[in-house]
Amino acid sequence: MAIVDLIMPKLGESIMEATILKWHKQPGDTVKMDETVLDIATDKVDSEVPSTVAGIVEAILYNVNDVVPIGTAIARIRTAAASGAPESNPVLVIPVAASNNVSTQEAIVVETIQPSTTTIKSNTNVAPNRFYSPLVLNIAASEGVSMAELEAIPGTGNEGRVTKKDILQYVSTRKAGGAKPVSVGQNDTMVIPLAKVQQDTNGGNATTANAITTYTGNVEVIEMDRMRKLIADHMVRSKHTSPHVTSFTEADVTNLVMWRDKVKKDFEKRENTKITFTPLFIEAIVRCIKKFPLINCSLDGDKIIVKKDINIGMATALPSGNLIVPVIKNADQLNLVGLAKQVNSLADNARNAKLKVDDTTGGTFTLTNVGTFGSLMGTPIINQPQVAILAVGAIKKRPVVIETPHGDSIAIRHMMYLSMSYDHRIVDGSLGATFLTAVAKELENFNGDREY
Repeated sequence: MAIVDLIMPKLGESIMEATILKWHKQPGDTVKMDETVLDIATDKVDSEVPSTVAGIVEAILYNVNDVVPIGTAIARIRTAAASGAPESNPVLVIPVAASNNVSTQEAIVVETIQPSTTTIKSNTNVAPNRFYSPLVLNIAASEGVSMAELEAIPGTGNEGRVTKKDILQYVSTRKAGGAKPVSVGQNDTMVIPLAKVQQDTNGGNATTANAITTYTGNVEVIEMDRMRKLIADHMVRSKHTSPHVTSFTEADVTNLVMWRDKVKKDFEKRENTKITFTPLFIEAIVRCIKKFPLINCSLDGDKIIVKKDINIGMATALPSGNLIVPVIKNADQLNLVGLAKQVNSLADNARNAKLKVDDTTGGTFTLTNVGTFGSLMGTPIINQPQVAILAVGAIKKRPVVIETPHGDSIAIRHMMYLSMSYDHRIVDGSLGATFLTAVAKELENFNGDREY
């Protein structure tokens, strides 16, 4: 019988890993083609992973709450292909990667009907002074893992680096008595200082705030939910990845506001959907992206990837207080009615937890409306791997100077601030400011006599 690996599927350009939420099948269970095997979660949306073949689950390779890279085998399924080999009992296979100098991967095989204690082989081929991420160092510090022990852990990451999964597996095994701490010599560091971790994450400015584990006074400790943790990680990675620059401008959107007030009742009656400001903003953004295509790109090493598709993400607040960014695909091919229907449909699905994976992936530019919450302006964080995000503030009536054929005058106008954060590795200040100004001009020059 043939054994087929079930692979963690690709879930979008910016998604590199997913968390296992629940296994619907266990070793020995029969599974049909396209039947759900497990539930997974990313920082964008929860999803189901179906089986790519029909057969019997031979092994599951990861546990619930494990974070698994995209493209990794997560289960093995025995298909019904003819074979004379005798059937074996299903097993749970827990992989333990060898060093980068070993061509094959070792694995610890544990019978599902009987628990077992395991040991981790020390890695004797680890390169000295290898890189450790701040997360790995933080875990090592909190668990009392010495540098000598850390050097002995086989790494499954690039160039033999120790990943989060590697050190957590080592700590778990050590607590179970399956591995003994490595003896510490005079020159070895027993515990990695938390200050060192803070230096790595804060660009050399060590702080002690995150090292505090006790609280004084009248406090309430709230544990982050899974989605908030993922969002937090995504935001931190974005700030570490892209040098953010934010430009600001304002726009007189009086014509736009008056047009919407005039047509909104008839629009809803005719199209069976509401006309909000969001599709009007997206329409202006799309026109400007066509003029400045470098805004609609991503960075791959030293290569600039200009996207031909214009897929606009719109930040949407959820009832839980979290934020999600559904994506309007090919926004440049939709008229205002199409944009309005897409905006409303995606927003409703987001609030009702009905979004699919495809609804939150593939974005090339993001719009966030901080004005919804009463803010005049904001400095948004780029949604990786995009290079820019535009924020619109609350529309307020203000007295402003306007030019007329008869001279300047003061009038009450509907004004709105716009701000755009962009990746300074690709987008210079001139391009960023020019694009932002162009969006403002599109909104200011809105045709109040247009049809929708």
